[in-house]
Amino acid sequence: MIEGLFSAASGMAAQQQRLDAISNDIANADTDGYQSEQVGFEDLLYSPAGGASGAGVSTGAGAALVQMGTSQVQGQIQHTGRTLDVALNGPGFLEIREANGTTGLTRNGALALDNRGQLTTADGSVVQPPITVPAGVSDSDIAIGSDGTVRANGRTLGKLAIVDVPAPQQLLAGGNSTYTTTAASGAARAVTGTTVQQGALEGSNVDLNSEMVDMMDAQRTYALDSQAIQMQEQMAQTADGVKQ
Repeated sequence: MIEGLFSAASGMAAQQQRLDAISNDIANADTDGYQSEQVGFEDLLYSPAGGASGAGVSTGAGAALVQMGTSQVQGQIQHTGRTLDVALNGPGFLEIREANGTTGLTRNGALALDNRGQLTTADGSVVQPPITVPAGVSDSDIAIGSDGTVRANGRTLGKLAIVDVPAPQQLLAGGNSTYTTTAASGAARAVTGTTVQQGALEGSNVDLNSEMVDMMDAQRTYALDSQAIQMQEQMAQTADGVKQ
């Protein structure tokens, strides 16, 4: 009987984690370059049910949530007309250097200039390799080509690094739509075929309709697991009464 409690409790915990992931997606539905989380479930350890259940019968210990990475579906391209906004058409990420010195990846192309004239993301991460815009050059004078080359007044200033990894769904998500590589994702490498669109941003790839359906399903499953625990408690009370 105690096994049933454990199974139902693990199911509730898994559904709560699923709800957390869905809530995070919904909260970032308007975040540029955000990629929705993908989750799944796996069975926990099975063990023999005992002689009374017959040979070969096993009981499980419930389920656990598995983080399967992020969705690689491209978000909708939104035209902004802002010179320093860029969107990627195709797979890959902009390579950036974060404030803590680590290399990050992002599809949020809302770029800006810091006080040194370096091209950065909205949160201050410097694009790689560093690109410095000379003093006196206005945003309207900056042109970013489809290959990522940055020019100003006919002068080439640098080129945005567009990279990808062998398993992008295994990247480690950080804040502000940034990601870092992991052993599972593989190292970053240059990508071909992806183009840069100036004056546009890629929106979040969150599908709100699907997220709401998943949320209702998770809530109902959580409630069923909770009812299973209540039934187990009632059965335990009945068993205690029989013993007395």
